[in-house]
Amino acid sequence: MLYAILCYSDEAVVESWSRQEEDAVIAKRRTVTKKLAAQGKLGPVVRLMPTTAAVTIRSGREPLIIDGPFAETKEQLLGFYVVECDSLDEAIDTARRIKADERGGAFEVRPLRLFEANTTEFELGVGAT
Repeated sequence: MLYAILCYSDEAVVESWSRQEEDAVIAKRRTVTKKLAAQGKLGPVVRLMPTTAAVTIRSGREPLIIDGPFAETKEQLLGFYVVECDSLDEAIDTARRIKADERGGAFEVRPLRLFEANTTEFELGVGAT
């Protein structure tokens, strides 16, 4: 089953990291993602642009388009991983390993359901051999 590991943190803190801090976090995470990729269990890994680049579209009588995400939260969705795991427990363990030794923020693990019936495993980059 496919799972999304959603990465939330305080955007201002992450954006203030030095290049060395950023490189250290990425290097640590790559030790986990390289193994997942070798097993054919890693799909897209996405880092979102800052919320200042976001636009929100709200439903109503007329769609309302607003600059910014405008979710009332202290932490922002900064990116996500798509992984293939046999169980929720395996997905949770994967998220724990990716986030190991990091302070702050939260990782949310959610099962995925394909929305587009014609989306293939190859297009997702998961399970392709």
